[in-house]
Amino acid sequence: MFAVIQTGGKQYRVAPNDVLAVERLAGEPGDTVAFERVLMVAEGDDISVGQSTVEGATVSAEILEQGRGPKLLFLKKKRRKNHRRKGGHRQDLTVVRITEILAKGVKPKGATRKKAARKDDAEAKEAVAAAKED
Repeated sequence: MFAVIQTGGKQYRVAPNDVLAVERLAGEPGDTVAFERVLMVAEGDDISVGQSTVEGATVSAEILEQGRGPKLLFLKKKRRKNHRRKGGHRQDLTVVRITEILAKGVKPKGATRKKAARKDDAEAKEAVAAAKED
């Protein structure tokens, strides 16, 4: 199974467990992000292509790290004018791992994980409160 997503003005062909660097996304390492602009989803011979996007399809990913790309240098020069300008640019990047590709109407697995984590946090808080009372 693979999908084509659009983020940061670029298109990427992704499959589960792919790691890729995209334009900077908001979030911290360990957070989950969802790419809503899914242009195509393919599973075996079943291919769905959207008119601009595939309705109801999302791709979820986990942020691995926030960083910066390599420095790209540029030089501007005008001949016979003794005019030269040198500059550089480093793009902010986010490294993500694709966790799952969701077709129409399928619920993400991450939502159930977060609810379970909240339940565990509540139990932990109750245990700490009980320990303080003793």
